[in-house]
Amino acid sequence: MEPLNPEDPDAIGPFRLLGRLGVGGMGRVFLARSHGGRTVAVKVVHAELAAQDEFRRRFAREVSALERVGGTGTAPVLGSDTTAESPWVAIGYVPGPSLRTVVGDEFGPLPPATVKALAGGLARALVHIHAAGLVHRDLKPSNVLLTVDGPRIIDFGIARAVDTVAEGGNLTTTGAVVGSPGFMSPEQVRGEHLTPASDIFCLGSVLAYAATGRSPFGTADSGVHATMFRIAHDEPDLTDLAPELAGLIRACLAKDAAGRPSATEIAETLPVPDPWLPADVLARLGRHAARLLEAETGSGSATGAGDPTPPTPLPSAPPSAPTRPSAPAPAPRRRRTPLIAGLTALAVAAAAGITYTFWPDPDIGGDEQRNKARGDTGGVSARPAGIVPAAFLGAWEGVLQGSPDDPRETARIEISQGAAGTKNAVYVQVAENRLCMGRSRLVSADEDKVVYGESDVTTSVPAERCVPAAHQTLTLRSPDVLEWTSGTAKATFRKAPTGTEVIPARFLGTWSRIPTPEIYGENDDRYTSRVTITQGPVGAPVMSTLDGYPRTVDGVTTDEDWSCGTTAVLAAAGNLLVVGPATRDTNAWDRECQEGLSRYLVVDKLNGKDRLLVYPMLDGEANEYYRS
Repeated sequence: MEPLNPEDPDAIGPFRLLGRLGVGGMGRVFLARSHGGRTVAVKVVHAELAAQDEFRRRFAREVSALERVGGTGTAPVLGSDTTAESPWVAIGYVPGPSLRTVVGDEFGPLPPATVKALAGGLARALVHIHAAGLVHRDLKPSNVLLTVDGPRIIDFGIARAVDTVAEGGNLTTTGAVVGSPGFMSPEQVRGEHLTPASDIFCLGSVLAYAATGRSPFGTADSGVHATMFRIAHDEPDLTDLAPELAGLIRACLAKDAAGRPSATEIAETLPVPDPWLPADVLARLGRHAARLLEAETGSGSATGAGDPTPPTPLPSAPPSAPTRPSAPAPAPRRRRTPLIAGLTALAVAAAAGITYTFWPDPDIGGDEQRNKARGDTGGVSARPAGIVPAAFLGAWEGVLQGSPDDPRETARIEISQGAAGTKNAVYVQVAENRLCMGRSRLVSADEDKVVYGESDVTTSVPAERCVPAAHQTLTLRSPDVLEWTSGTAKATFRKAPTGTEVIPARFLGTWSRIPTPEIYGENDDRYTSRVTITQGPVGAPVMSTLDGYPRTVDGVTTDEDWSCGTTAVLAAAGNLLVVGPATRDTNAWDRECQEGLSRYLVVDKLNGKDRLLVYPMLDGEANEYYRS
């Protein structure tokens, strides 16, 4: 990090600037601190890009989409102002070096076991990115950061805003080209429409780099066009690639997009153990974390004293949840006192013995592995060593308020194998107007009881409405039932489906509102509502709604129709389907639209037809839909 220049502002929006992290094709990047003490990276758009109206529109849409991305492996959007003179976006700062730095400058190629863990972690992040309707478009070693908890992908989605302006021929600034020549897909090289499969090809190139220290298609030293030609037409150079990695990487680098595995397939096949990095790289992360800037001279501690509330038994909204401040134009910078680097401790655990799933390669491997279908692991164990009894593993769901058939607040916890001290549980809690997700750290486990301690929040809908869960105790009552307690709160949890396809088939598809002329009269056909439910994991946006209705002025119906689109994240898929608060779809959002509440869904029969009932998580009537 470099110190701020005299012309740099003191603050951008609510974030106090600490220093410069770098300059890229899109703009400047600053290290900053929120009022509550959180470290963030603030990206400020270059003036020549900000002058392009089309860029601003696309940038605003992409930032909105990024705010919907949740889950492990990405950095959250914590604030933005896309209408400022210099548009900006603030993203959670990831305290770890890039894959390019670790492999290219410090340690060289990573061991095969670490590369497999890297593949699993990046695939999990891509599952969430793709579920939000985004394609990264610039997945490369410098956009992959390594942390103790796993790899993180940064800069996803934003590249498309730059791409739009560049395609229009209105920008010739150096660095505006989207995609790095050595890490592009054949579709990018040909200028074709990009799908999630493009990111999988780039993932293959990133993994090859991690394993060998080289791009599989060479560098731009031989000419950008020569590199692009090799990507589109030549086979990758996988010299020195470990045999156990060849199947996965060759599958990702298939020229035909349809022949590549999906992010979900990779994520399901490859686990991310804890610890996942070699000991010397973990030590490097400790030194990196120790260099984080804690405070300015004389400014006092910034350890989060301004955070809204202390932890409660479950993540919930603080008594007065802050709204995102409007962002003023960057203020003129005063002279700054010197910055003092604070020291932080990073515990480095000893590496545990791990066995990994083998991704089959038709040409490489033993007889028992050769020529097996993709995803067939031949019974190879992928579980890291841990202390959790098998009876607790998997997902559990319960009702905290209301009843199983009419819930007002629900919770879910998904437990994977892990050692004491690891964050091996993902929790989801949803109430009337919020959804909170996070990870909990395992304290202890025995045959009939598992205890979790500190947690962190990974997803909050709406933003900044959740605080970490407190201690949780799970007591096994039967193979399918456990008792959950947290403080004075208590509930019964039952086994729930887990994986990337947890929604029962009866919910899937598109549904249309059942006509109600007795309510809307002759204008009934102008009151429309269409719900689309797609397959996906808990934590992904799986429900989209598009409502239409006529505009009324002073009680008089006009000829103008409004359109309101929303999406909702899946929160539970046990007895009922539960989704979090409806958040706006900026592609279909008029000024009179409003975001909605959390809901639960039921499918039954009416007049011999499938009927979808969508209930709000409060006292209210259901909206009724027939299958379209």
